[in-house]
Amino acid sequence: MFGQTTLGSSSVSSSASRVFRYEVVGLRQNSETDKNKYNIRNSGSVFITVPYSRLNEEYQRITRLGGKIVKIEQLTSSEA
Repeated sequence: MFGQTTLGSSSVSSSASRVFRYEVVGLRQNSETDKNKYNIRNSGSVFITVPYSRLNEEYQRITRLGGKIVKIEQLTSSEA
């Protein structure tokens, strides 16, 4: 792993096409979510679909909103 690199467009396009789904519980309404056009429920699961390139950014946003990630799953092309 250390020192290895991947070259070529196939490695870039394969990661760009991967889509993941977060299952999140415990999101709460706050000043950050007030910017949305919909309310966040305090109970129940919320499913958030994100591309691979935004996984870390979305994880940080969920944490700021007080959510707990229950499950992360990779979606196949037919599910996305």
